[in-house]
Amino acid sequence: MASVNSQHTPTLREGLVGLFTDFIEFSSEGNADVVRITPQVREVLRRSGLSEGTLTVFAPGATAAVTTIEFEPGVVTDLQSVLDTIAPPGRRWRHNINNGDGNGHSHVRAGLVGPSLSVPFTQGELILGRWQEVVFCDFDERPRERRVAVQVMGI
Repeated sequence: MASVNSQHTPTLREGLVGLFTDFIEFSSEGNADVVRITPQVREVLRRSGLSEGTLTVFAPGATAAVTTIEFEPGVVTDLQSVLDTIAPPGRRWRHNINNGDGNGHSHVRAGLVGPSLSVPFTQGELILGRWQEVVFCDFDERPRERRVAVQVMGI
């Protein structure tokens, strides 16, 4: 059973709730390209003017995902390798047969990782672990221009 951490004093902030929505635009290489977007997400939070709440990052599209990892070359390569094992590009995907394209694995990978991420923030700072970074994963099989929605809700 989980216990309450008595080393941290919980805080209650009250006020009018604000909602701020912005977008991050960038190029990605496709083929399981992992793009660090933490600095851009932090900038959206700063521009929102909100200090306490929750931030959501959402990847529109069926071949992309958002998650957190330690963004270093070894972890990125390991993630790509695991995805190649779980959902390899060369497999016979029904999507490819039905639609006559070759990105069935891209859709499966995006579904496994997921299109959105929710991160709490306090005092205007994201609550992330020391090495934790927000990343965008492009699973499509070609380079693309991408757009990610960031919505900040809080006080």
